[in-house]
Amino acid sequence: MFTERSDIVADDDPVRGYGVAVTPGREGPLVFVAGYGEPNRLYARDGDRFVDTACGIVADGTRHGMGVCAADLDADGCEEVYVHNCTKGVDGGGDPDLLLNRLESERYRWTDLFALDVNADRLDVRAGRSVAALDRLGTGRYGVAVSGYAAPLAFYEIGDDGEITDMADAVGLEVDGGCRSLLAVPHCSGEGDLFAGVERGPNRLFRNDGGHYDRADGDAALSDPAGDTRGAALVDEGGRFAFAVGNEGGPNRLLRQAPDGGFVDAAPPALRDTGRVRTVVAADFDNDGREELFFNASGEANRLFARRDATGQTEAGEGGTDGARWRRVDPGPAAEPDGFGTGAVAADIDGDGVLELVVVHGEVAGQPISVYKDPTAAAAGWVRVRPTTRHSAPARGAVVRLETDDGVQRRTVDAGGGCLCQTEPVAHFGLGGSTPIRIDVRWPDGRERTLTDPASDAEFAVEHPSLTAVSTGRKRGRGHADSGDRRPVGR
Repeated sequence: MFTERSDIVADDDPVRGYGVAVTPGREGPLVFVAGYGEPNRLYARDGDRFVDTACGIVADGTRHGMGVCAADLDADGCEEVYVHNCTKGVDGGGDPDLLLNRLESERYRWTDLFALDVNADRLDVRAGRSVAALDRLGTGRYGVAVSGYAAPLAFYEIGDDGEITDMADAVGLEVDGGCRSLLAVPHCSGEGDLFAGVERGPNRLFRNDGGHYDRADGDAALSDPAGDTRGAALVDEGGRFAFAVGNEGGPNRLLRQAPDGGFVDAAPPALRDTGRVRTVVAADFDNDGREELFFNASGEANRLFARRDATGQTEAGEGGTDGARWRRVDPGPAAEPDGFGTGAVAADIDGDGVLELVVVHGEVAGQPISVYKDPTAAAAGWVRVRPTTRHSAPARGAVVRLETDDGVQRRTVDAGGGCLCQTEPVAHFGLGGSTPIRIDVRWPDGRERTLTDPASDAEFAVEHPSLTAVSTGRKRGRGHADSGDRRPVGR
């Protein structure tokens, strides 16, 4: 499926990195790579290539970066970047985190909010792992859940004066032990839920109830107490979400929600047995209208799985229920059998309507950043949707539903992508030659907006219903918005 496009990155120097996050920039996406004992990198587009623009506190270089995510924490319309640092070891010691506030988006001037006097006693120091953004109140002002090995889960929110407060106890987010993975999900209540993947212990699922989180787990398949969770992703199966969970050295899971609200593990044998998983990425790399699952591994070959319908070809002994069948496919050079992958994201970094797969390495030693893509995918057609908050920042956690003449697809705008990483705040849909009919966007506050007769090969910026309009920035045509401020009954 993939060919290598690492030449899009202007340097091929080895980097020992971990997490990756993608946030909007002046002339395209910014790709932040957390450096482990070396400078962080902030890649920005320069012509047809990406160059490292990190300097000062953004580059740092004295700390050991792990998880990273972006979100608008201060409701100024511009995303901050949270970098979760650690040192080697799991004893709770480590380097202070960074909370990078973009002061001037046009010039990329940044400051570290943890360095403010008001936060002198708020520095987070732990053996860092993953970070996820949550709009728990549906206001467009995000907090960040921060997981650390052998440390309680933290949840930071920012006051108007820049003061950082850990709200985890107050809002009910309690996870002890080795929490490796955080995945923001719209799975239970519809808005702002959180999956916490735990190493050598039961996973947790928290339901957002008006800004307070209640434990909603207890299901054996989802809690998987004998598992060793690393990566996790939400994957669309014909309009319904499932959890893809990657374990370290144990069976991986494909968790579908049952009618009674519980979960059933529907992973076929080849998907279940994937080895030393780090990050799991769900994305439609070939634009065929169905997401693939990429399992990034350390010290062994990465693996790729594709979903086919009930009439498609599958390997012997594989397949699921409800017409959703998965089979292992050849990832080509993205297999990286000699790679030590730590982080991976899918994002259309070059703006051509095809997702790139960006892989960062570093668990053992530095390796160059890798970029892969499917060169045939553009011909299949695509639609991209960028919902924004009432403050005009990316609406991470929003859910986008696309109806075509071939069926239904669903995406969530990534607010925290499992293990260490977070992808671009865009719902990307491949069309597979089908015709789009309708787009429905649902924000974390429950409000909705609909676009009818959207064009193919176009990207739509959809404003929060409290604002005004829908616009498209690329290629053919314009969508039409109707029922601009719809609320579900009871909200």
